[in-house]
Amino acid sequence: MNATFREDLLQLNDLLQQTANYAGDFLSRIHELPVSRQLPAFSPSVLPEKGMGAAAAMELFDNRFGDHLTANAGPRYFGFVTGGVTPAALAGDWLAGTVDMNPGDRADVSFQVETETLGLLRQLFSLPETFLGCFVSGATMSNFTGLATARQWLGRQQGVNVAEQGAGAVKDIKILAATPHSSIGKALSMLGLGRNSLVLLPTLPGREAVDIDALKAWIGEHPGQPFIYSASAGTVNTVDFDDIAALAALKKEHNFWLHVDAAFGGFAAVSPRYRYLLNGWEHADSITIDAHKWLNVPYDSAMIFTRHPQLQLEVFQNAGAAYLGDPSANFNFINYAPENSRRLRSLPAWFSLKAYGAEGYRDLVEQNIRLAQQLGEALSRSGRFKLLAPVRMCVVCFTLETEERNRGNHVTLFLQKLVKRGVVNMTPTTYKGVPAIRAALVNWRTTEQDIDKVITELETVAADISDLSAIIENN
Repeated sequence: MNATFREDLLQLNDLLQQTANYAGDFLSRIHELPVSRQLPAFSPSVLPEKGMGAAAAMELFDNRFGDHLTANAGPRYFGFVTGGVTPAALAGDWLAGTVDMNPGDRADVSFQVETETLGLLRQLFSLPETFLGCFVSGATMSNFTGLATARQWLGRQQGVNVAEQGAGAVKDIKILAATPHSSIGKALSMLGLGRNSLVLLPTLPGREAVDIDALKAWIGEHPGQPFIYSASAGTVNTVDFDDIAALAALKKEHNFWLHVDAAFGGFAAVSPRYRYLLNGWEHADSITIDAHKWLNVPYDSAMIFTRHPQLQLEVFQNAGAAYLGDPSANFNFINYAPENSRRLRSLPAWFSLKAYGAEGYRDLVEQNIRLAQQLGEALSRSGRFKLLAPVRMCVVCFTLETEERNRGNHVTLFLQKLVKRGVVNMTPTTYKGVPAIRAALVNWRTTEQDIDKVITELETVAADISDLSAIIENN
């Protein structure tokens, strides 16, 4: 054994304590840490010939990067849709790295952890036991897996085995959606179906949800043609939902695959107030749900649920690998999702689900929604901002109350200053052609005090932008 490995092994307990202390110190300051920083130009790093050992590497990390760490997992990071690791999930994640197991084979306890966690998640989301669940890295790979399985189904409708013959063997491919997430197009590109196979249907007036009549009209114009429909269960701009119950009813009359992208909107199922938005999703063929969003477990973690395990097996099996056994005879998760090797992603979720239960997640979801509505109400009262859509759940979509011709520049400048100050992080978007800002609240730490601080910050930056714009226009 190399001498440095041997020394680290002897000092392992001290190293773990040192790491715990460092992590604990970071988390104790997460409410005060900036959510973004401007980074310096880092000098190139050189691989040492002789290693310095783990303790010295920890010290070097702190010296080189420590002052630049940000509170991405903190209570005022409203960019993208990002949760923050719960204490229980952090413990599970640390243990997942410690035991270093690749869940798959029934003979391993990691398999029991995985199947048990997926069962808990089905209970949390009120999904039938008929859905097979698999962990993947994130919503993108979950959508990829669901659509890959749908592609196999589509091939079968034409008498083609896509897994064996390739995507080119399928003709006249159509994937329909109204307001799909960008990862849907990315998945279609990776699957060889092409972004051009995506047909965008009209939405309801003032909404991002599909106009069901437009879908019916498309079906009428393509009688008997099988297709894939990708439903939105929580759009990124306004958390709008397609009418899944109506889509499920259409499935009884027409031949199509229903994929539901519920990356964070699926958590509506945990709340009696909002679960009606998912009525009918138990009839979907595949469902995407992201764990590192509203479940508040660390990156990277998501789930794909499908009612067609045989089709998944046809796509993802490790055929011909004798050392892995017969895929059809011995269930192994590696034959139902893209990755053969991965960490025990289910363990942080298991810890968090057991630690906080259904009540904990119900309270978390409803608290985030209430705080998002509080933010939206404050923006509506302000003369500097304009809400672009109702606050349906956890996302607030708004813009600056400014001249339309200058709005794009003002929004860009506003976000640059906001991010530079580091109190809150929000992301740019475009809604119905209007340059906009979106704030997504899915963090378990966020409180009313954070919302008060955010509102003050938004007003301050907006006033600065207004003053600066007036100077520029006068000159």
